[in-house]
Amino acid sequence: MGAVLGDVLGFAAAVAVSPLPIIAVILILATPRGRLNGVLFTVGWILGLAVLGAVMLAIASPAGASAHKHPATWVGALKLALGVILVLFGARQWRRRPRDSSQAQLPKWMGAIDRLTPVKVFALGLALAALNAKNAPLTIAAGAAIGSAGLPVGQQIASLAIFVLIATLGLLAPLGVFLLGGERAKTTLANWKEWAAQHNVAVMAVLFFVLGVKLLGDGISILTSG
Repeated sequence: MGAVLGDVLGFAAAVAVSPLPIIAVILILATPRGRLNGVLFTVGWILGLAVLGAVMLAIASPAGASAHKHPATWVGALKLALGVILVLFGARQWRRRPRDSSQAQLPKWMGAIDRLTPVKVFALGLALAALNAKNAPLTIAAGAAIGSAGLPVGQQIASLAIFVLIATLGLLAPLGVFLLGGERAKTTLANWKEWAAQHNVAVMAVLFFVLGVKLLGDGISILTSG
């Protein structure tokens, strides 16, 4: 189990520091129903990661590992494909980064966050976790790594739970500051939002490229040693 956790913690950390969900939860916390909506957004996020990861476990577990605990060929091919996707995403993000970080613009949908109902806030958290083109490949890769390791079911579930917990720290941090930080919370969260907004593209570009290269290496290693 330790080797699997070492494999997936990098993916979890990359999901956790994804700037857009962090900015979204900070904006949500600033709305009149910030306390309720912030919790609902985070719960939706956790559910999205857990469901997508569980789907990959269900797919990978039955035929994920050989008798010698070596990942199946299809796992290597999946990691190779995900690696290519992430490297291409990273290159695209890097080319699109603003030369002046102060000119960075947030997605237009963030302007409507203060008008979202609690149900829509929950759905937004779910979508940013499970359907987002940036986070979904990382969760799929983590699920495939866990499911193909030949672990007992209990250890698979525990590994996925740890992945989800680490991947949610980026949201739990501002939520905790809001709930426990008192009057200083607004200033702290505003500073975090400004930094994340300015460096969103560059941060994600570097993360995508580094993790994409790692997945390419993992995929090649599995395919050539099978």
